[in-house]
Order: sequence, then structure tokens, then C-alpha cells
Amino acid sequence: MLAPDWWDFTTLEDEILGDAARLTPEDMLALSRPGFKVVFYDTLEDFYLAEALEYITAWKQATASEPVGVCGPIGPTEQLPLVARLVNELELDLSNAHFWGMDEWYVDGKEIGVESPISFERANNELMFHRMNKKLRMPKENIHYPEADTSKYIGSWNMGIRCAVMQGGQGDTKHWAFNDPVKREGKYKDNPPSLEEYKKLTTRVVDLHPITCMQNARTSAGGVVTGIPSQALTVGPVQTWQAEKVSIWQAGVHDNPFGQRLTALMIGKKIIDSAVPMSLLADHPNVQFNYYRGGLGTCGTEMH
Repeated sequence: MLAPDWWDFTTLEDEILGDAARLTPEDMLALSRPGFKVVFYDTLEDFYLAEALEYITAWKQATASEPVGVCGPIGPTEQLPLVARLVNELELDLSNAHFWGMDEWYVDGKEIGVESPISFERANNELMFHRMNKKLRMPKENIHYPEADTSKYIGSWNMGIRCAVMQGGQGDTKHWAFNDPVKREGKYKDNPPSLEEYKKLTTRVVDLHPITCMQNARTSAGGVVTGIPSQALTVGPVQTWQAEKVSIWQAGVHDNPFGQRLTALMIGKKIIDSAVPMSLLADHPNVQFNYYRGGLGTCGTEMH
């Protein structure tokens, strides 16, 4: 319906879509089960502080013999200055801590440069790392971003560094990182990839769904779609399943009331379909969805 050449949530059965639209906040909380937890926050201050504290809690566990890392997003970003402030106030030495960036734009056969205003690495530096006391910052070699040659990034996940938590937001295509639905072509013309197939995907270059391009243009380029790359590098399901916990943060900014409900329903009920990539997390043993209650909205019809 939205992009006929692609799989996406509009290719699901109407019954699933209808059930999601009817969920109340109380229904969403009731979707919690072993391995999947739904948490609400009543204020944005509490929401973003809790998100920032996930970094701190993880990094506090890091030692020379047992390094610990966090895989973090660009979107949301409001938690990043709070992370820096907490590190400084607590005088938390990050010598043995690690950080993986989830993704980066891919343009002309290579990762976008840090000089670009839309660079994810640049955003992390400006909002978090460069705000930390230099004496407390983690070494540069402990900060990992996906590059065109993905071997170094993939290798960093296999060096004995424990990923305590992978954070993320949720895009309009119901992705985490840039794990978008695939095109309806070739072997996936009639059916999207199975769970087993999708889980084998590692860090890679991806073609972005048109919905994702539109969303990022809206949030990062004032709606100028031509200012947003159509490809990106993204952390894969292989690395995601190496993380001890996957923590998704939804303040009602990046996905709408319906989308926030749909993925909770699918994960809570273990309805897995790679047309909705986030639903694959139903197979992960430790997933937490964090919502700002004021951003849940409703799915009722309202004219503007």
C-alpha cells in the first residue's frame, strides 16, 4: 500500500492491524511476559534519565579483565547529554568501557564523514563524548562505528567485550537501527525473509525503505528527502542477539500511536513477521519497551 515494491507493516493481515489499533495503555502493559517487559514513564524527565542510566549501569560493570559496552542509537538523542553529565558528576572512569554506534549513513561507496552535519558519529561526539571530562572518556579504540569495510566492526563484537544493553528507537518502518523490511524482489518476491533468514544478517549496507527516507528527512533535514542518503550501514541481528538486553525507547516522536502499539502486540504475542522487523525481537530472550505515557496517543480518527 505505501510502497508496492517493498514489504512493510501494510502487508500484514488486517486482523493484526486492527487488534493493534484497539490496544489501550493498560492492554500494552499486559503484553509483558517472560523475556519481554513493557514499562511506562509519566514524565519526559524520568524517561530520558532512565535511558541515560542504562549507559551508566552498564559502564559501571566494566573492568580491565571484563570490559563491558553499550550499543547506542541516534534517535532518540535526548539522553546523550545526560549520560555525559552523569559520567562527570559520578567521576566514572570509562577506561574499560566500550561503545558501539548502531549505524551510519553510506554514500558513494563509503561511510559518511564525521564532518557531515548528519553524521551519527558527529552527533554522539557533540552530544555526549566531547561533553565528558577528558580524564574520564573511554579510549578512542573502545568506540566502534560501522564502516564500509565492516570486518573491523564485526570483529569488535567477538573480542570478549560484553554488550550489556543495545538501545534503540523505533522508526516508522518498525525497525531497530536500520534493519528495514526488504524489497519484494528475487527470492522475496512472494514472501519476506523468515526469522531464521533474517537473524543471519550481520552488520551490512542496507537499502532504506522509502518510509525511512521520508522519516529521516522530516526529523533531520526539514523534509528535504533529497538531503537524506538512500543507504546506510547498520548493526545486524547477529550482533543484536549477542547483546544481553535490547531496550527500545519510544517517546512518541519517532513512531506514531499505531506503530507503538503494533510492535508491542507482535512481540508480546510472539507474532513474528520480517515485514515488521521489530517483531523479530520476540525471539530475543531479554527485550524491554520503554514508553513515555504522554506520547502514546490514540488511534482514533481525528481531522486536522
